[in-house]
This record gives sequence, C-alpha cells and structure tokens, in this order.
Amino acid sequence: MEFEALLRRVQDLQSRCERTGQLTATQFLTPAEQAAVDRWCKNQPGPRPLFFGGAEDCERRAAFFLPDWMEPEAFDPSEQLSALRIDAFYGTPGHRDYLGALLALGVRREWIGDIRIREQTAWVFCLPSVAGQLSGLEQAGRVSVKVRPIALEEVPAPEVKRKAVRFTVQSPRFDAVVSETFRLSRTNAVKLIAADAASLNYLCCTKNDAPVSEGDVISLKGYGKAKILEIGGSSRKGRLFVSGEIYC
Repeated sequence: MEFEALLRRVQDLQSRCERTGQLTATQFLTPAEQAAVDRWCKNQPGPRPLFFGGAEDCERRAAFFLPDWMEPEAFDPSEQLSALRIDAFYGTPGHRDYLGALLALGVRREWIGDIRIREQTAWVFCLPSVAGQLSGLEQAGRVSVKVRPIALEEVPAPEVKRKAVRFTVQSPRFDAVVSETFRLSRTNAVKLIAADAASLNYLCCTKNDAPVSEGDVISLKGYGKAKILEIGGSSRKGRLFVSGEIYC
C-alpha cells in the first residue's frame, strides 16, 4: 500500500490524542497524502483530522487531531506552524532555487510547507522546530537573500490563474469528464487513465466509470489540474451541463 507507513503514523497520532487529551499533528502532507489520510479517517471511530498549512488555499497541509475538549474555533495555528519572509537582492530566484537552498540546510521536505513567490520576495511556511535553522539562509540559487520570521497572517494569498471550462457529458463518468475538461478524445483519455496518469481528488484513479461530483479535483499528467464546480441541468439532448476551472 502506497501510504501504509503514513497511515500507521496517523493511527498512532489519533490514538495518542484520544488517550492523552492533547493535540497531535503530522508534518506537512502532499495533497495525495491528505486525501489518503482523510479517506482512512472516515472509516475510523477516532477524531477526524483538521487540515491546515498556515493559510487558506495551501497545497501542503498538516493534519491536526484535536482532543474532544477543543473546538475547532479554539485551534490556534500560530502555535503549531511558522512563517518566514525571504527577500532577494539583485535577482529573482524561483521555487526550485528556494526549495533547494532550504533543503541544503539539512531539513526534510515534510518540514516545509508551501513556498509563495512574488517578484523578489518569497514566503515560506514551516514547522516551528526548524524556523530558526531556516532563518540562517543567505543565498537562493546565485542570489543573496535575507530571512525574517513573520506572523502567519502576513503571508499574502497565492496568485493563482484559472480558466473557466463548460461542457456537457452523457453521464459524469471520470473518463468523460477528463476528456471534456482537457479537450482530449475519449480514446486518449481512456489510455491516459489506464497508464496511471490521472487522479481524482489527488489519488490515482484507473476506473473509467468512477463518478465525478461537484467539488472534485481532477489531475492529468502533462495537462494540469482542474476543479469541478457544478454539475446540473440538462441540454435538449439530455446531456448534463458541467462547469469547472483549470489551474493555469
């Protein structure tokens, strides 16, 4: 099982939360890992995870297990996560430059969350335990940088470009939605799905007839990622209207 070790860790965190009455948490998880954890927890009697990465719209997020006495509104993310601002001088390092430089400091990828970049400034979410270590960064790529800690709420929202799509399908099958969303022939969509190139809600999906619902996220290697916003209404020929957005 691809996520077996992670789910064993999650089971331990869930059990410890119930046993001690204390908050427990994973490190930063990829979207696929989050989906696997969420799906597994739905079938377990323990507390469900609260996913948060430092701000809204984070892709990498940690899973927090709250004790039964703590309401979600009382959860203070600033006690669990940290944020850093990195200013570059005389250059504009890219995501790969920043990530490579941060990992070169001896930290693991799962200790670092999203990295957001705007021109000569980058913002990084991380675990508090490595914030001090990451603050020692002096260079990203070939560019000199300066790091300082900031509050989580000082990190700006990500700049995400989206393109609206609208189409009709006979039924909201996975292969049909993939085909229409990414403007592929049904035959090519089926081939890519069979080749493990497609995912539904960040988990690989090889079932052509898997149902797609509103709010689902579909990804196709080499073509991108899209979110299905609405499924409803019928055309004169009885086909369903589907609307969504592709992340450019």
